[in-house]
Amino acid sequence: MRRLSQIALAATTLSLALAAANANAQVVQTSTATKKIALSNNYAGNAWRQTMLKDWQAVTGEAVAQKRVAAAPTFTTAENQVTEQAQQIQNLILQGYNAIVVDAASPTALNGVIKQACAAGIVVVSYDGTVTEPCAYRVSFDFHAWGEDQVDYLAKRLNGKGNLLEVRGLAGVSVDEAIHQGVVDGLKKYPGLKVVASVNGNWTQTVAQKAVAGVLPTLPKIDGVTTQGDDGFGTAQAFKAAGRPTPIIVLGNRYDELNWWKNQAGAGYETTSVSNPPGAVTAAFWVAQQALAGKKMPKDIQVPLVTVTHGDLDAQLAKLKPGGVSDKLYNAEETVAVVDKK
Repeated sequence: MRRLSQIALAATTLSLALAAANANAQVVQTSTATKKIALSNNYAGNAWRQTMLKDWQAVTGEAVAQKRVAAAPTFTTAENQVTEQAQQIQNLILQGYNAIVVDAASPTALNGVIKQACAAGIVVVSYDGTVTEPCAYRVSFDFHAWGEDQVDYLAKRLNGKGNLLEVRGLAGVSVDEAIHQGVVDGLKKYPGLKVVASVNGNWTQTVAQKAVAGVLPTLPKIDGVTTQGDDGFGTAQAFKAAGRPTPIIVLGNRYDELNWWKNQAGAGYETTSVSNPPGAVTAAFWVAQQALAGKKMPKDIQVPLVTVTHGDLDAQLAKLKPGGVSDKLYNAEETVAVVDKK
């Protein structure tokens, strides 16, 4: 819980620092008015991805209107298909895009086509689901800490002893692997905690509910659940339908999850919620734009997570509509402040 609180404090501190840093952020002003930037997205089947696409369209639409870039369309593949996304990126190369932001179906399987894009002089920015191809930029989050911090939180709440259920995301995606490894490494510190089952919820409430419901009949008492976002409410519904006590479920900042938490809080239910803001895709857009403008940047850029605690639950929930996610959008100055670590 201490590290989750540190993430929340860091995010607040960053927000204040960004405001002060904007005036000093080294935004390159070279015109990119004729440049086209595409978003290649591997999946859109949950609230987080839908919000991500809306955030991209909101910020890039304004950028196009202001003639910061010529175009910034989105392209989404069906159900995390690597071969389809590779073909999609190949088409974007042939269509003459100057930069491609990629939320990748695999950290390695797209490396070949991404290397082709770089060889053609195209700026490639992998975001969220990042790739390992060295020529690409990587705009991501500390997913490993996300997983490890959940275990720390549950260990404190459970006095270091208990059975855990791990609800994972999309198999094969770098995000899922990193959060999972954080959980694995976190458990090394607490021999009294044990993951008794692991299922893939695909970052979707309905899939998570079905997957959890499928394993519950075979499981002992569950004391805590680690998640990856957009799966907490579905997990809770599975426990309810099975007539089993609700464990401590670490949530993922979605409206359904936070609203459920608020409804349980009156009965004394306590947890925490953490996720990566989908609006950070707008930071990936500005990284691509600034790279086209000639700014020198590191290949690895990390954006803060967003944590919701009991103390700010009502305030965060009040900002959301059904289907929404606690979020943060970036402008060029804020992005460069993160890049330059101002």
